[in-house]
Amino acid sequence: MNGDPFALRALLGPSAVLCRAALTGSHGVALPPLIDHHIHLHLIDESGFAAGGIAGVVDLGGDPVALARRPLDHIPRLAYAGAILTPRGGYPTGRTWAPDTIWREVTDSSLHPGIAGGAATAVQEQATFGAAVIKVALHAGTAAFDAMTLGAIVEVAHENSLPVVAHVQGEGMLRLALDAQVDVLAHTPFSEALTPDLVGECVEAGQQWISTLDIHRDDPAAISHATQNLTTFAAAGGHVLYGTDLGNGDLPVGINVREVAAMNAAGIQGSALIDTLIDAWPYNDALAGVATFVPGDPPASIEHIPRWLANATVVPHEELVHDD
Repeated sequence: MNGDPFALRALLGPSAVLCRAALTGSHGVALPPLIDHHIHLHLIDESGFAAGGIAGVVDLGGDPVALARRPLDHIPRLAYAGAILTPRGGYPTGRTWAPDTIWREVTDSSLHPGIAGGAATAVQEQATFGAAVIKVALHAGTAAFDAMTLGAIVEVAHENSLPVVAHVQGEGMLRLALDAQVDVLAHTPFSEALTPDLVGECVEAGQQWISTLDIHRDDPAAISHATQNLTTFAAAGGHVLYGTDLGNGDLPVGINVREVAAMNAAGIQGSALIDTLIDAWPYNDALAGVATFVPGDPPASIEHIPRWLANATVVPHEELVHDD
């Protein structure tokens, strides 16, 4: 396939372009900027993102004040949820990784901003500090939102044109998210094997799932459930986003080859896999001015794509000269 743009696009999709780096002369493949759709900046050293092929990230739980102070022209481009909204005593309160700056307790379903603990107050705070999404915690075994309060959060978020992302874990939590019209799951469901009918409801509702498979690699039951659920979701036409939950354990900054390989094993392959990486969500527009460049020969087959992506790096557009 080396040098054949038609074979390249058949394998990786229409966005893949054969090119060379103007400064070094090395040949390779250019892709749109790659995005990790689930990270936590306060838990990592972000300096390796560009060298590791990641041009944009979505922070799904951080201090909204600190995130709002970040330079707008920084790479990786950042979209964020701000603080995680949770019931009193709910997840992630009390976790050592979660200082109280990164969560807000919502104790009132009020749709009127300015009420302490109110749904509208919490959503509006995140929106004021530049949130592009709103994140809620739906974690069985801890305090859980009632349907009215969760519905109020979703209603206010949607009124502000903000999608709602949910951390969903445990029995009954996916049903709660579905009934409240939550837009995105922060993780592929991993607590249980879902029925095809329930997965079908998620697809029918237009729900998107962020992959985060690799965080379960040391938990056989969780990785089995998550892989099975993602396979069923993708096969039914569900919209998948690449995401790692970076900051959760020992994960690489940059492309996580294990995550990509796990998605490949779940049936998200070739151009469909690349689509999960280049999706600009939650923004509508792709990051301007940069591309992801993978030097060397293109992958020879679908099975080679994960390891091939390990060499990706972020470069300015002007450094690349297209060959086709």
